[in-house]
Amino acid sequence: MPALRGARPAEPPPVPQRSPITVQRRANSFGVIMVALQTISLGRLHADQVVTVHVSDTTLTIDLDDGPRTVHRTTDLPVRSVKAHRPRKVDQVS
Repeated sequence: MPALRGARPAEPPPVPQRSPITVQRRANSFGVIMVALQTISLGRLHADQVVTVHVSDTTLTIDLDDGPRTVHRTTDLPVRSVKAHRPRKVDQVS
């Protein structure tokens, strides 16, 4: 089989990032957030709050007013969005 002109050997795959990724999430009206398709219940005390989540390979650490809460990751999916959603604004009803 003839060699391809200008072909180069494949490079090694990129090294995954080792430092934790920091993301923000807004808890829904029941105090639940979702990070990388993993649902975490924070409780109604934290409903409608924006929280900071530090995502590592094996854990999620959520910074809350009453101290950090760490949970184990149940998925190995990458984090897709970094910023929390803006609060939805309701048009004024007349």
